[in-house]
Amino acid sequence: MKNNFIQRAVTGVLFVIVLVGCILYSPLSFGILFTIISALSVHEFAQLVNRSGEVSINKTITALGGAYLFLALMSFCTQQSVGARIFLPYLGLLLYMMITELYLKKKNPTGNWAYSMLSQLYVALPFALLNVLAFQYSTETSSVTYNPILPLSIFVFIWLSDTGAYCTGSLIGRHRLFERISPKKSWEGSIGGGIFSIASSFVFAYFFSFMLWWQWVGLAIVVVIFGTWGDLTESLMKRQLGIKDSGNILPGHGGMLDRFDSALMAIPAAVVYLYALTMF
Repeated sequence: MKNNFIQRAVTGVLFVIVLVGCILYSPLSFGILFTIISALSVHEFAQLVNRSGEVSINKTITALGGAYLFLALMSFCTQQSVGARIFLPYLGLLLYMMITELYLKKKNPTGNWAYSMLSQLYVALPFALLNVLAFQYSTETSSVTYNPILPLSIFVFIWLSDTGAYCTGSLIGRHRLFERISPKKSWEGSIGGGIFSIASSFVFAYFFSFMLWWQWVGLAIVVVIFGTWGDLTESLMKRQLGIKDSGNILPGHGGMLDRFDSALMAIPAAVVYLYALTMF
């Protein structure tokens, strides 16, 4: 028990150091890290659904698609590409995944199509959308700047929400949040986690004034709500597949999907929220 706690603690600290360090250091380190994370997460998703025996999707091709989508959107957002044509190879890859099922003679081609596309929509696309948060185009200077604070804030809000939910739920958690899917989660814990995240949004507002305080608070609320749904979504998937962890790549913490499950819904929701702000 003690060894497992130490293992979890060491892995958790290293995970946070690498993630925060790569986001803050440079656009290059940000891009390299999340290209790798995208590929590993999609590969892990494919491995999970293949384990059920009902479908058989190409782990390598889907992982390649996840990595390419991240790089393509990064190139598009930084205006280093030839415009939207950068996405043409990705569209070709999607067509490849569809067409190959005509010839492979697998037992469930429609299931293979569905899960192959889901690997891109559910896992690859959210990571790629981090580029929309990280790179902002300025009409005044006609240039793109790298802002690591927005993508970093998403993960900080998620981490504080998880930590706050665990601490609050352990102390006063009585009412189950979604017992059918995740019996340990409570309403008290979720509210406590939300308070932790909202409190941290005021810290972001104090040090980073490119958004108003209420906009930071709104972002924290969006991340907490959709992050909770993201966590429950992965829990539902694991329950259906009859597994505890999505993988074992992170000792003591499970797989990549276990670490980023909340982010898979929180990132797209944050993008929609921030774009909605610019409309008013």
